[in-house]
Amino acid sequence: MTLTLNNRSRNKESSLTQALRQIQQLNSKIAVLERQHQDYVQKQQNLIAAIAEICISPIQEVQALRILIYRGEAACRQYLRSVLVKQKKDS
Repeated sequence: MTLTLNNRSRNKESSLTQALRQIQQLNSKIAVLERQHQDYVQKQQNLIAAIAEICISPIQEVQALRILIYRGEAACRQYLRSVLVKQKKDS
């Protein structure tokens, strides 16, 4: 009887230890995702500031934001570079 209770206690303890380890792993993953999200938000804020600074007309700003939303950061940066090149040619 004592042996059966000891085995049950060990199994419960093992299950609890395993659950605690999984919780710690999930917390670590959540922390990584939160940092990645903060980095992403910061990049987007910087890019939006660049859009406001580089684009001369509201149409350019809208176009840049559309590109950012639908095609992503790299395409938006490429568009902004093309706007800068065009501005240099025009001046």
